[in-house]
Amino acid sequence: MRHQCQVSHFGRKTGARQSLIRGLLYSLVEHERIQTTLAKAKELRRHADRAITVGKKNSLHATRILLARYPNQSAVSKIVKDLAPRFEGRNGGYTRILKLGQRRNGDNAEMAFIEWVDYKLPDLKKKSDSDEKTEKKEAAPRKAKAGGSKTKKTSTAKKAKKSKKK
Repeated sequence: MRHQCQVSHFGRKTGARQSLIRGLLYSLVEHERIQTTLAKAKELRRHADRAITVGKKNSLHATRILLARYPNQSAVSKIVKDLAPRFEGRNGGYTRILKLGQRRNGDNAEMAFIEWVDYKLPDLKKKSDSDEKTEKKEAAPRKAKAGGSKTKKTSTAKKAKKSKKK
């Protein structure tokens, strides 16, 4: 019997399951918010919270433990140097799961966002000057390719001829 076994197997063997969790954790650390199935998000929450708790010790030993579990130097350094200090005053619950509903195509699985608790959505209204300049440059060739200027000239010329005849 499986009394008090809390590991979700996801229909995978041990190595594939560990690789899945590692990949999800790397993506969460890098992007700070990912979309996945609800079951995977719940399993990932356990690993992410434990990684932050170990990283909060900020020692060489903690770094080596994280590297043994998650062999990705950039992810571990971000956990120890960036994420752990952000959650210094918090004793647990570093992640949040937001349910999205069911996936429409395929298996109709329950989908969810998993993100860090202090995650803030990027502002879409604020654009840098370089972004505005590139948009203007891209918009100009599109108008020329469409041939909109030629059709406008001919249509205005036709209107002028009709108004002179009347």
